[in-house]
Amino acid sequence: MIILLLSIYLNNILVSGSTSSDQVDQTPADIYTKGEDAKVYCSHSIQNYNKILWYKQSEKQLQYLGYMNIDKGYPEPGVNVTMDGGANQKENCTLTIKDLKLSSSGVYFCAARRTGREAYFGKGTKLTVLEKDRTATPPQEVQILRPSDGECRNSKDKKRKKTLVCVASGFYPDHVEVYWQMNEKNVTDGVATDEAAREGKDDNDKTVYKITSRLRVYAKQWENPDNTFKCVVNFFNGSVYTDYPKSIEGVTAKTTSMSREKYLTTTQNFKVVYSVLTVKSCAYGAFVGFLVWKLQRFGGKQKY
Repeated sequence: MIILLLSIYLNNILVSGSTSSDQVDQTPADIYTKGEDAKVYCSHSIQNYNKILWYKQSEKQLQYLGYMNIDKGYPEPGVNVTMDGGANQKENCTLTIKDLKLSSSGVYFCAARRTGREAYFGKGTKLTVLEKDRTATPPQEVQILRPSDGECRNSKDKKRKKTLVCVASGFYPDHVEVYWQMNEKNVTDGVATDEAAREGKDDNDKTVYKITSRLRVYAKQWENPDNTFKCVVNFFNGSVYTDYPKSIEGVTAKTTSMSREKYLTTTQNFKVVYSVLTVKSCAYGAFVGFLVWKLQRFGGKQKY
């Protein structure tokens, strides 16, 4: 049985003359089975806007599906969808995708528009059609890779930083989000997550996914055993969201510099040695100067 999973897709889409807006809302997560029609809902709160445009994004390609003007839908020819409802402020516009197939997978965007004005996009609704006889599989492994001991200073601010890498693998489909915590508090600074999960095959030659996320912290934060870093992989199985966390503790900093007492002692000894060498150099210079003077004087007497 093929199951269609719908979930909010949080990536923004960039279209010339358009922006993403929190004034445009789209369908939350839902489940469909093969043979049913998937419905995606869109509404907006923008005054005097009376058009809803629909798009499908798949594999970085954007397909225009059609639009609704006030209360009438205009699907593009050859597209197996219908549009119902209303496009005015606070009305619901419904996109129905018929006869679901694997190719129906993608991210569906709606955009509110008024003639002569820019369009405002919602955040998208992701549709995934599962392969035949497949069920949702959560991450089979979540691990955090430790920073490299040889990681250099940050080229921008010249401060020592360390990078932790979280890897989640073996899940299907790719309905995941990754976030980081330090000491149970969410962290967003220094976080970089793959834009999309990477597709692969498991030992049974079935499609699975992997995603990585990186957290860059100051070295002093990592080199503190009291700090705990947690990578949380949030997976949607078609009905509920479940967290799959993995934690790692900071390490004790390696002491490579000398203590203050040793530094002061070494510095004092250096000063003494330097002073002795300076005195010896001066004495030696005076002695050489005396010999030169003596030889010159002796040479002058020989001429007479």
